[in-house]
Amino acid sequence: MAFADGSVRVRRAPAAHGELITLDAGALTVTAAPGLGGRLLSVTLDGAEFLYRNPRLLDGAFAPLPGVRPGPHDGPMADWLNWGGDKTWPAPQGWDGPGQWAGPPDPVLDSGPYTAGVEQRDGAAALVMTSGDDPRTGLRLERRISLRPGSTAFSLGLTMTNTGATERRWALWNVTQLAGAPADPLGVEGVYLGRAGSGRPATVPLVAGTGRPRVREAAPGVLHVPHQDVVGKVGFPDSAGWLAHVGPGRTLVQRFTVHEGAYPDEGSRAEVWLECPLAEGLPHLGGLLPRDRVVECEALGPLTTLAPGASASLDVEFGAGPAVGPVEAATPAGYWAGLPRAGEDGRTVGVFVPYATGRLEARGRSGTPPLTLGRLEPGRACHVRLPDSQDPCETWELTAPLPGGGTVPVFRLTAGENGNGTTFNS
Repeated sequence: MAFADGSVRVRRAPAAHGELITLDAGALTVTAAPGLGGRLLSVTLDGAEFLYRNPRLLDGAFAPLPGVRPGPHDGPMADWLNWGGDKTWPAPQGWDGPGQWAGPPDPVLDSGPYTAGVEQRDGAAALVMTSGDDPRTGLRLERRISLRPGSTAFSLGLTMTNTGATERRWALWNVTQLAGAPADPLGVEGVYLGRAGSGRPATVPLVAGTGRPRVREAAPGVLHVPHQDVVGKVGFPDSAGWLAHVGPGRTLVQRFTVHEGAYPDEGSRAEVWLECPLAEGLPHLGGLLPRDRVVECEALGPLTTLAPGASASLDVEFGAGPAVGPVEAATPAGYWAGLPRAGEDGRTVGVFVPYATGRLEARGRSGTPPLTLGRLEPGRACHVRLPDSQDPCETWELTAPLPGGGTVPVFRLTAGENGNGTTFNS
């Protein structure tokens, strides 16, 4: 629900690590800690938390626990203060030379303080956090988080700038940590990713801590990484530019643009890292000792050669909603937790979760008025039923409202002779 004045509220509060800045759009709220590497520490929808936070480092009010000292730090991975949340790193990661980012930990981009400023206009609000200049990578990172009133979506604009005196080649790498869980009996929870059908490999193995994460095909063009007790990472070179984490009761979707060109990690456009509690550290991973079940959804940009002073960017759009089933498609207006398909009575049914208020409409033959299939409330599942009076081979286009205004197609199907959808293009 939006506030009565129709604006996103901004709250700033002092903290041991600098300050906490909260953007509150009504149902959706995000909280950032600029002093902890420019992290988002919290994303909530109607009070339900999406992000993982380390309970051995932070209390429920995002304050460091007694004995925990925030601030820039370096060293082996065993010394990393993983606060959790959502942060941005440079890729590729590695320890073999100056062309690889030897973190975490990292004293500037991961754990150093970021400056912060808030911009407000027409009811919307944006938080801009900027890192210091990192001498190891030659980079300065900027993270711009924007919310619109009444929406359950937010945008994250990332920029890297070469502040050094020589060319550098890096990719932007956004890492969102979410709470993992034991494998659920129904096998629905976990991470869903869309495939582009580019001819690139569907998956590539990247890290085997205790093993390699299992990946299955959930639907045509959709892969699923179930919750599982393993420490490891898998990459997705054929990513279509969206991934979604379905956890207990809630779903967080990310969309980003996939570009042509070279990508790090064997061409991975997206990656998923899983970890589970271990009794001892992993020597081949710098002594990393996971204590919790954590899922990382990672979006990457292409490797870009930056001249001194040059910049590159990556935009990630987030949308939040309930867990009502496997995510089968992600659109700018919402996600499908069940694409429209023939139900038991022969009518086409599906479940759409929108990010903005409005109507889900279907348009058929040219010149005919659109059909209203449902009234949409942000972050609420809408069960969709197409009318059973479809003409054979008629094409229907479904549209939904965008958070910033206007509408966008979210589904297109061509009805067969029996009324079943035979062609799909989201």
